[in-house]
Parts: sequence; C-alpha cells; structure tokens
Amino acid sequence: MLTPEELRQIRRLHLQAGRAVSSPFAGEYRSAFKGRGMEFEEVRPYVPGDDVRHIDWNVTARTGEPFVKEFREERELQLLLVTDVSGSVHFGSGGLDGETDKRRQLARVAGALAFAATRNNDKVGLITFSDRIERAVPPRKSRGHAWTVIRALFEDHPQGQGTNLAQALERAGQMLSRRAVICVLSDFLAPAGFERELRVLSWKHRVHCFLVHDPREARLPPVGLLRIRDAETGRERTVDARHLRIASPVPERLALLRRAGARVCEVPVDQDAFHLLIGHFRRQGGAG
Repeated sequence: MLTPEELRQIRRLHLQAGRAVSSPFAGEYRSAFKGRGMEFEEVRPYVPGDDVRHIDWNVTARTGEPFVKEFREERELQLLLVTDVSGSVHFGSGGLDGETDKRRQLARVAGALAFAATRNNDKVGLITFSDRIERAVPPRKSRGHAWTVIRALFEDHPQGQGTNLAQALERAGQMLSRRAVICVLSDFLAPAGFERELRVLSWKHRVHCFLVHDPREARLPPVGLLRIRDAETGRERTVDARHLRIASPVPERLALLRRAGARVCEVPVDQDAFHLLIGHFRRQGGAG
C-alpha cells in the first residue's frame, strides 16, 4: 500500500511532468524520436531510376520481372521504458527541492517520456527491475499511462534489492516484435556483464540510457568514521568517509554505455530533469 506521502509525491511528479510536456518538450521529443523508422508497405514493378538496393529478389525470381519494395515512414512509435527500482536508487541528498533522491528523479524522467509519447499518439510500455523483473507492461496507448508509469516506481515495494540489468535488457528484446525506442533509466551501478545485451538491443532498436546519479555519491564530506549499509546486499561495515569512493565513477559508466551503442543522457538529482531531457532531445534531433 502507498503511504499518503508517497501519493502526494506521485501527484506532484505527475503534475510536473504534465506541465513540462505542455511546453516545447513534446515537439522536441517528436523531432528526436519520430520519422526515423521505415515500414514495408508493398512491392511494385521496377522502373528506371529506382534504388537497386530495394529490389525484392524473391518476387523478381518468382515472376521473372524486377520488382522493388516500397516503404513508408512509421507514424506510430513504440516506446519502452526500462526502469531501475533496485535498492541503490533509494538514495539522495535532496536535490533542488531538498527532497529528491534518485528514485524521484527517475520518476520525473519516466513520467515525462510517457507523457510525451502519449501526446504524440505513441505506444508506451514499461519494465521495472531489481535483481529480477518486478513488472512488465507491453506497449499500449492509454491516457492514464503516464500516471501508471510514475506510480509503478513507488507502488510496488520490490521483491529484490539487487540489480540484474542484463536480465531486464534481455526481457526488453523479447517484448518487442519490431523496431522501437528503448529508454533505460538507472544509476547503472550494476554488476558487469550487461554490455552484451545492451549492444544487441542497440543493433535492432534505438536505445537511450538516462544515467541518474547523486553527486554526493562520488565523495562524502570528511565526517570521520561511518557505519554504512549496502542498499542492495544489506551488508554493513564501518568506513572512514575521507577514503570512501564509489566503485564505478560516473564518467566510466557513461563511457561504457556509449561503447555499447547507446545514446546517453546524464541526469544528476541536483539539476532540472526536464531541462536536461529537452537538451538531450535537441542533440538527438540534430544528429540525423
């Protein structure tokens, strides 16, 4: 069950995402994501000047006459949100409003993407994951889908605490029957080995990775000895804050994602998520 405070958070994030998408946000989303895919429509006889790369050799061999494939631009997009709900995203030093943790920043990004897709008449699907698949919703159209997406990040207390990103990426590939846009939202503090699955997805789909992090994770203030607990394993130990460093710095995680073929957007919790998203859309729209 959701607590009253969690419900207030969800409503607030829902309103924030809705207001953001009422601005130029939806147009930037459309220019970045729409019009890149082509669907097969029919075959017709070849005429001089047609691109020989589009010759349908099966029909040509069967009829003895050259035929070419015709394509049309995809008007409807499938957007799949693959969202981290593991223990490590329940961390945050407050952000701009003094209340933001990584989970709330992830909800802003996911909600804005779901709103923009709905506004553009696209289908939206959702996978939430920890060390297992927590929820899987196939792509569909729904006016209330943005609410469903944001609520899913708060409503289900995950059965797992760890992170199995490779399994989530594999499930994403199984869920989609045709080319789509996949947005992976995580801090990417995951065990090594998910790069192969990410690379496979990137070959077939357009994959965007939104790396949410808290700058406080990189270096804690020198407050002396601390008793810390790993949010994913539950293990506790005493450490000197002066020597505590995150195992995988943000630049290393970003570089790994890019090498695997993903388009990457860094989303710190102390910056405006909607502003960062618009910047990402503009860069992608201009990339061709």
